[in-house]
Parts: sequence; C-alpha cells; structure tokens
Amino acid sequence: MDKQMSILILGAGTFGLSTAYHLAKAGYTNVTVLEKSATFPPELSAGNDLNKILRAEYEDPFYAELALEAMAAWKSSLFAPYYHETGYLLCNSIAAPDKSKKSLQKSLESIRQRPEFSDKITPINSREDIRKVAPAFDGPMPWKGYFNSYAGYAHAADAMTVVYSACIALGVKIHLDSAVQALTYSASGDICTGALTAHGTSYTASTTILALGASLGSILPQIKRQVVAIASPVAHIQLTPREAARLRGIPVTYARDLGFFFEPDARTGLLKLCPAMAGYTNFATPSGFSLPPADNAFIPARDEAMVRRLLRETLPALAERPLVGRRVCWCADTADSEYVIDFVPGKKGLVAVTGDSAHAFKMLPTLGGWVREVLEKGRQERERWQWKEGNDAAGVDISWRVGKRMDFGEVKDELRRDSDEFEARL
Repeated sequence: MDKQMSILILGAGTFGLSTAYHLAKAGYTNVTVLEKSATFPPELSAGNDLNKILRAEYEDPFYAELALEAMAAWKSSLFAPYYHETGYLLCNSIAAPDKSKKSLQKSLESIRQRPEFSDKITPINSREDIRKVAPAFDGPMPWKGYFNSYAGYAHAADAMTVVYSACIALGVKIHLDSAVQALTYSASGDICTGALTAHGTSYTASTTILALGASLGSILPQIKRQVVAIASPVAHIQLTPREAARLRGIPVTYARDLGFFFEPDARTGLLKLCPAMAGYTNFATPSGFSLPPADNAFIPARDEAMVRRLLRETLPALAERPLVGRRVCWCADTADSEYVIDFVPGKKGLVAVTGDSAHAFKMLPTLGGWVREVLEKGRQERERWQWKEGNDAAGVDISWRVGKRMDFGEVKDELRRDSDEFEARL
C-alpha cells in the first residue's frame, strides 16, 4: 500500500488514536483525524477517564493472549508512566448469581495455566485472605475469588494525551471541533471519498476509517444493530489527602456482582466507583439507533445504591459520602463482544473499526496495528473480527455482564446528578 496515500480517520478515541499512531509509526505520511470534541481527550471517549483496568482475564483465551501482548506494550517507554501494577482482586459477594460465578471461573481458567501467571494467583476464600492482599479494607467482605498480582490499571486520560502528542510529533494532522455530518461518495455511490463536517469543511481521502465508538450509527446506518451504544454509570468520592494516602496502592477491586473501584487518583484524591450492571441503551433518538445524548452527567439511583453497597462491604466509613463526578461512559457493544475491524461491504475505501464492547482500552498500545494489517492486506482475515451482517446486539445476554440491560427511558425518573445532591444539602 502506498504510504503517501491519504487516510482519514473519524474519531480520536481509543480506536482512532491508536490507529493514527500505528500508521504514522509505520511511515504513513498523510494521516488526518477528525474529532467532534473541541477538547482532548474527547468528551465522549471512554478513554477520557481517570483509569481503566489492565488485566488478561477473559472467558476467551484468544483475548487473554491479546491482552498479555498489550500489557507488555504498556511497559514500553511511551506507556510505562501510565501503567500501575497494583494487582487485581476479583471476587463474588456471598449473594452473587450463578452467572457471575461462572464468568469469574472462566476468567481464572484463561490465565491459571499460563507461565506469565506462575506465582501470581492467590485464592481468596476467607476474610483473612483478603486482609493479606488488601489490608486497608475494613468492611466485612464475605467474598470468594482470587487475587492476581500481574494486573492493575492505566491512567487513561494521561495515556490518551501522550499518544495524541506522539501522533502530532509523527506528522498526523488532528482537527478538533470537527464533527462529521456525513460521509461523501463517488457519483456511483460505491466509493467513499471522505467526509463533510458540520462546519461545511470537506475532507477527501483514499481510505476513510470510522472509529466513532458509540456514535457510529449516526454516520453509518448500514451498521444497523450489529453494534449498539451501551452506557455504564461512573461516580466518584472526594477523599481527603489523609484518606487517599491510606488507600494508596490498593488493588483494583472488583466484586463481579457489585462493582469495582481503583486506588485514589494521585492528583485529585478522587476514588472512582463503577457499579456492576449490564448497561443502558438510549433508543429515544430520531434515527431509532441507541446513541449517546448531548448530556451524560447523571447516573440512575439504582446504580448509586449499588456502589454504596460495594462500599459498605469494603470501606464502610465512605459508604454515605456524597458522590461527585456522576456520568455515564459509552461503549459500542457487539452481540458476541468481538471487535469489528473490516471494510464496509459494498463501499470501497471505507473501513469500520468498532465494537469495543467495554474491553478495548487496555489494547491502546497495540490495536492500531490490527487496523493497519487490514488496510495493507485489503481484507480482514480473522473471521471473528469481520463485518457480521444481521447480528443484533440489542437483545442478547452477554455472558460476562451481570444484571439486566435496560433503556434510559425505563429509568428516566430516577436519574441523579451532582446538582441534585448539592441542592438537597441546602
């Protein structure tokens, strides 16, 4: 493939940014990225976050292998400052459903026999076992599972920013505040020639790559329900410097049926909390696609209750603290949790890179290489990552997601915002 050919990437989130980085590193000299957000990291990108879990546990050994490759890349000079190997405490509470228990067991089996995890796995069968790996926790925690010392988290927004800077240094042109209004096509309609922005600027390219995450359906209706936008609630607690210091170095802690949290952010003292749930759709859109709304600064009350239950079991002194930074984080789910990295059928010069399914950020250092491979070969050879016409991700029961998926229309009367709590205290 001609390395001077023009390549246009729509979206500067995890998929788009990693793709731009790998193309530029490989010597491609005419790479342009369009991003809707006026600021970076992009407002709607799942990577615009304090932290993301880095672990190799998967129900599918194929992804466990890819995750290990990515974790090795996180130790390279560019990414190492943002990788924190605090370990991963993965358990179920005493009330966990069978589905949650089976998912945890499959995850453990995917790594237990691998040489990378020799002496890295500690069974958790009692409160004393938890105390040995996480002495800062003082809740009852009647949990069972395991502790994996070869895992941790990435400081997500900082990692995104350093890749952004690396792309600029390599000659990639990134245009913020450049929302795409429509793709452009040849007169015959079968060749994608680029994109038109909402500001009226037209960009032409030999190849256009769609890395629009949860918003893909708004630009490519052809995707139908092969990919569905799913939201996960996120909240935080503001800790004092003393409280944050006491929790420094705790493992990423995940009760599969309750939720998870990380060590406090070193700069802000924020403790990030995520409830365990199957995700929310937003089908109340003119197109009928589930798409992110303009305002995402809320979480449902039921999820707030879930994170408080998680805290009562782990750090009970924090369980009734005010929540701050409420928001929902959007991803693009597929029916089988497989990525889609493939040419769009019937449209030459158009590639879809999507289906993160809430497990792509850990692949930031490596996933752009998979996109480059498809471009250079002219096809997707991995069947699991091919375009799957007719797949419907809207109604499936994902094996590793605990709970029942709902639409925001079903919980519209229980959405909680930071301002609600502030007003309640007045």
